[in-house]
Amino acid sequence: MITTRAYSAASATSPLASDVLQRRQLTSTDVQIEILFCGVCHSDLHQARNEWSEFMPTQYPCVPGHEIVGRVTAVGSAVTRFAVGDLAATGCMVDSCGACSACAASDEVYCEKGSTFTYNSPDPHTGGHTLGGYSEAIVVDERFTFKVPGHLDLAGVAPLLCAGVTTYSPLRHWKVGPGQKVGIVGLGGLGHMAVKFAKAFGAHVVLFTTSPSKIEDGLRLGATEVVLSKDPAQMAQHAGSFDFILDAVSAEHDVNAYLQLLKRDATLCLVGVPEKPMAIHSLSVIMGRKSLSGSIIGGTAETQEMLDFCGQHGITADIELIPIQKINEAYDRLAKSDVKYRFVIDMASLKQ
Repeated sequence: MITTRAYSAASATSPLASDVLQRRQLTSTDVQIEILFCGVCHSDLHQARNEWSEFMPTQYPCVPGHEIVGRVTAVGSAVTRFAVGDLAATGCMVDSCGACSACAASDEVYCEKGSTFTYNSPDPHTGGHTLGGYSEAIVVDERFTFKVPGHLDLAGVAPLLCAGVTTYSPLRHWKVGPGQKVGIVGLGGLGHMAVKFAKAFGAHVVLFTTSPSKIEDGLRLGATEVVLSKDPAQMAQHAGSFDFILDAVSAEHDVNAYLQLLKRDATLCLVGVPEKPMAIHSLSVIMGRKSLSGSIIGGTAETQEMLDFCGQHGITADIELIPIQKINEAYDRLAKSDVKYRFVIDMASLKQ
């Protein structure tokens, strides 16, 4: 086993604290990564505090982190895509069955037998549960390891492994591009990446926000227009005009108001996860033959495609870099949406 330092939560009510964990020895297809930066996703907070106990109860100790960028320190004998010293990344998944139709299509996140997530999943190698990126090192199968454009800011690359691919995937799936009017609902960790990608795809981008303070940032990030969604008059001006809307809000809100903004046969896609079920009026979709859909991250091929696209277009996340010792403070701020727009941990601080 490989011993590595980490930060973990011992229970739902305990703060994250310094810990030591064991990684598996490399198999022939494994890559060992020294973690340089790890993004802080809102799901890290939910999982550490067992806030998803009804459908995804947390196993403790919990080591969160699935936005991982680092450098290869060892490779298995059958590894062909990576060598020691290469930059590498891994995201929300570390394994899948590899045999179902979803895996065959490189849609491993939709694995019919259930993909193995980077933390809090049953670990097929150790028999315990997986432990994430708030640590010095991680061992990952080559299939779930990605090449990183070396000219990009590596700290800003880390959130691309979740927030990036979560928004890139539906925009690509619904073929967002030039000549289309695309709405992005919410300007947070997901929404700010969605604005950047939609702009890079050549769309006319309209940001919807409840906060007047985010108008300037929305325009800076690439929105052509910003609409204050609490203003009925502003919303009414866009009725029936959108080709696609990506909803990145995880707070309770009225989705029917956005369905009314779609053109005939257009789609509203959800990537946010509000705590309570949404109330959808059937007429919101019947009138106009509209579609309400959802999406979650992306498969391995799409994740690498997204990283390459970011390298070509100079896209990274807007981040606030923190030492690991401030992770509990960051969680408190994250719960209040007090970050622009993603915390990233400088893992060098773990050695201090």
